[in-house]
Amino acid sequence: MIANYHTHTYRCHHAGGTEREYVERAIEGGLKILGFSDHTPYPYPDGFISGMRMSLAEMDGYVKTVLDLRDEYREDIEIHLGLEVEYYPRHFENLLRFVGEYPVEYFLLAQHCIEDEMDGVYSGAATEDPRILERYCEKVIEALQTGRFTYAAHPDMLRFEGNPALYDAPNRRLCRCAKKLGIPLEINLLGLQGNRHYPREQFWRIAGEEGCTAVFGADAHCAADVCQPDTLARAEEMARRCGLRVADTVELKNPFL
Repeated sequence: MIANYHTHTYRCHHAGGTEREYVERAIEGGLKILGFSDHTPYPYPDGFISGMRMSLAEMDGYVKTVLDLRDEYREDIEIHLGLEVEYYPRHFENLLRFVGEYPVEYFLLAQHCIEDEMDGVYSGAATEDPRILERYCEKVIEALQTGRFTYAAHPDMLRFEGNPALYDAPNRRLCRCAKKLGIPLEINLLGLQGNRHYPREQFWRIAGEEGCTAVFGADAHCAADVCQPDTLARAEEMARRCGLRVADTVELKNPFL
């Protein structure tokens, strides 16, 4: 693994350590590219405050810190400035206007809620309802079709515990869309390390059958997460079982073009 584009900071309020520690761990682990992609601030209406992401006021410090480290370590590692972003159509244009004032290089799609945090369904909550599964996959497809996302992080996050036979069709549509648009799908190492409900091998077998490109993402919430050799080996074995092509690096897609 020579590149990781999925890295958080303490500003999301559920990660720890300093950005410098993440960078030094990446260099120690042999990475050539490190992308920071903390949970984006979201300019919600009516003063709603999210507990899982940067506040609007923290964006300046995030950008300055990452860019300063990029300059300081430019001889040692390639550092990029990104954001992990949900596609919430009601608020997305406001988000673009806000983050468009900063030199953000890429978005990672991560549909943590299907609609939004105020009145949406959390994607990680267990459900047997196929309508929720369908809506999740539809929302991810809509997001990919905007052309603003470099890749889809943990696209298999929806925790469907209903009839396994109903899982295939909506996820196959998602994978076909990603393949058609040339957008990689992330095998999430943090989920694998923590024995979460994702990565879900059923999803990745579909992705392999549809010819999707996969990418490994550390989803680092502390410096030690940046390089996970044992977890990476497990992810590589799953990718082989599922017939996936895994990209070492990805082309960053400017979300504002």
